[in-house]
Amino acid sequence: MKPALLIIDMQKEFYQGETLSQMDAAAEHINWVLPRFEEKSLPVICVQDIDEGEGVVPGTEGFDFIDSLTPKDGAIRIHKRYGNSFNKTEVDAILKEHGVDTPVITGFCAEFCVLSTYRGAKDLDYFPVILKNGIASVKEVNKEFVENISETITAGMLVKLLDG
Repeated sequence: MKPALLIIDMQKEFYQGETLSQMDAAAEHINWVLPRFEEKSLPVICVQDIDEGEGVVPGTEGFDFIDSLTPKDGAIRIHKRYGNSFNKTEVDAILKEHGVDTPVITGFCAEFCVLSTYRGAKDLDYFPVILKNGIASVKEVNKEFVENISETITAGMLVKLLDG
């Protein structure tokens, strides 16, 4: 198993209303595994959604990741315009370049971009897993649904595997 951590759309634009607590909880789990990826020099890919119609573009505050999420400056930054993070981006090439076979998928929004990316990874013959409680949605039931229909891994188990 050679994993990479994908952090999808944990952007300030979406950090409002009911998503606040969900994104905070997801960030806590992501931040717990993140140092293990960085220590092992495994790819950390931060995917950010661009939406010109909503004004979510590079250089705006809403485009930035939420403050509680702490990937280091060496994280790979990808901008996407579609739900599936593989669609018309460099994600597949980056994973192949690093010999990754297991993308660990985290982020927002569970039933849209997270699930689309998970299925996109399967279509490209990866073995994707979702970090349990490392995803967020507007509704808890949607997060639970995505976790229930997907391969998941807990943060504790992932850390154990990474620490070998």
